[in-house]
Amino acid sequence: MINKRNILIGIVIIVFGLVFVPRVIDRVKNNDISRSESRSLKLDNFEKNTESLPYLLINNERKMVPDFKFINQNGELISNSDYLGKAYIVEFFFTTCTTICPIMNTNLVHIQNSFTAFPEFGIASFSINPEYDTVEVLNQYANDNGIINSNWNLMTGDRDDIYKLANDGFNLYTAASSDFIDGFEHSGYFALVDKKGYIRCRNDQFGNPKIYYKGSVNFQEKLDSNGESEEITVLKEDLLKLLSE
Repeated sequence: MINKRNILIGIVIIVFGLVFVPRVIDRVKNNDISRSESRSLKLDNFEKNTESLPYLLINNERKMVPDFKFINQNGELISNSDYLGKAYIVEFFFTTCTTICPIMNTNLVHIQNSFTAFPEFGIASFSINPEYDTVEVLNQYANDNGIINSNWNLMTGDRDDIYKLANDGFNLYTAASSDFIDGFEHSGYFALVDKKGYIRCRNDQFGNPKIYYKGSVNFQEKLDSNGESEEITVLKEDLLKLLSE
């Protein structure tokens, strides 16, 4: 006599085959199962979007990050070569800034904490007040602000080299003057770089590149006092694409 328990197990197996196996096959056909799934392609509930992030083109050539070489908060020499194989965000800041830098780095710490599952994610922060922002100052700043990602380098070095990198290399405005609040002025934007060192960005509704991402509006407040929207959400979406390439 056939054991009732065996009959029940057989029914469960049949139901599983009829219901779940077709779903698995369908997901495989649509490339929904990959190594990235364990690290979540739905970070912060972003829907999976496999459309490639455009390259920044200058004279129809892909724009690469210029060569750089500076000292980080740990006294280590860091160059653009150290970021190959990593998708990363670039910013220019200084530790004594009382205006937009605290907001920018609050946003970056939030991104850092959102991407802990991605060892190939990094941030490159260049001080525009390198005379004051020594290795020791940058190290203390990192400790005070919860900067723990080993690929987040706060860098100092020759002022002319840093300003050339900002203004000519990235076209991110940077200047120093006693007329400015805190003695310096700079854009509140971030640049996004892929694992091969190319600058990447999304296009606007007219197909034009939106080269940079506004970092000076707090991701939690959504709008600043001028009514400008935060762009940390879209930056995270685009960063996730580069990390998944």
